[in-house]
Amino acid sequence: MKIKIAVFGRKETIDKLNYYVEDQEDIEITPFIFTNAKETIELIEKAVMCDIYLFAGTLPYLYAKEKIDKKRLPAVQVACDAYTILTSFYRLQNAHNKSLGRFSIDVLNHNHVKEVMTELAMHDHPIYTYSYGEDRELDIDRIIKHHEDLWNDGKIDYILTSIEEVAERLEKNNIPAFCMQIPKINMENAIERARETAKLNQSKSVQIVSGFVRIKDYELLTADKGELFAQNLLLELQQILLKFGQQTRSSVLANGNQFALFGTRGILNYITNHYRDFPLLLEIERTLNITVEIGFGLGLTAKQAEDHAKLALETCKHSENSNCYIVNERKETIGPLGVEKHFNASQLYRALIHKAKLNNELSYNFIDFIKLRNNEPFSANDIANYYRVTKRSAERTIYKLLSGEVIKAVGEEKPYQKGRPRKLFKITI
Repeated sequence: MKIKIAVFGRKETIDKLNYYVEDQEDIEITPFIFTNAKETIELIEKAVMCDIYLFAGTLPYLYAKEKIDKKRLPAVQVACDAYTILTSFYRLQNAHNKSLGRFSIDVLNHNHVKEVMTELAMHDHPIYTYSYGEDRELDIDRIIKHHEDLWNDGKIDYILTSIEEVAERLEKNNIPAFCMQIPKINMENAIERARETAKLNQSKSVQIVSGFVRIKDYELLTADKGELFAQNLLLELQQILLKFGQQTRSSVLANGNQFALFGTRGILNYITNHYRDFPLLLEIERTLNITVEIGFGLGLTAKQAEDHAKLALETCKHSENSNCYIVNERKETIGPLGVEKHFNASQLYRALIHKAKLNNELSYNFIDFIKLRNNEPFSANDIANYYRVTKRSAERTIYKLLSGEVIKAVGEEKPYQKGRPRKLFKITI
């Protein structure tokens, strides 16, 4: 299985990366090209079908960092390190005939400049360093003003910047500026880190699933019907859950007036195959004539899965009816499950035709697909199975739907022990 790397950068940089990996059959690069690095904030939302995110520069990574941290996305950035600065100094001297003095430089970390200056014994050279990694928040205008002030004061003869946009704006103001070029080895190292990180993520064990099931308002029911009646209900509920445990190869433990479930692939398959009807919930209601709350949590550790299951169970409190929710490893809540969800089919059809640019047949089929799944989250694999097409063809449909903003990513599932997680999507109509 190929590793899909989402690369964020300018066209010329991504072209270089493509050239470096063209003979590497285990890698597939999906380019996300920008002219302004700030566009990365929006572009990252479209990279939902990729295994890892690679940023060809410090600036796009910094703009996207908040979303990376919030969504816990696997990310790698091409290093702008001491070697980058050293090779840039070499180009200044040999390609541009510039002396290594009387210039200003901006970098993420000023220590890299100090390392190079120490290595080259440049102790007496007037160099002004701006370290934007020390700023509370990134501000291109502040960096440009720093360089312009030095230029206007006659303290420098040119600028060396690590940011393309800074160089472009300075040049428009007739201030000589040179942008650092990313060395080939830094790009190759970033690609290798991306490959290794993606492989590590794919080799992690299957997600652990934890669940809690409880009778809603058990104390009130006990006070109304009596202790014996309530205890008999718990015994009958336990029998239903034990049968469910055998079906899904999961463990069922009694914990006071609620039950805990623990499993992996079996229970995860059950959940993802029953978003629409959720038979367990229906069986409990029909057999015992009670209101029940079910919360499932997904995680890479038992503790994480248990904590997420508790969050899902708390969400059940907001309704008087029986319901079931899931909280995945990113703390995204999915549900309620088994409850009919209505949507505007006419509005969805118009969006499919005009925004996603699907033809009539595909549009009608997609509406039927959404109805069948009760408007629950779906993956590219679900579309492939429904349309009976290849996964690659299904992914092309997903890209069209995302580009037209007809759907959005809402989470992911990992039904198999190996391989990347499947992204889950939901219509926005």
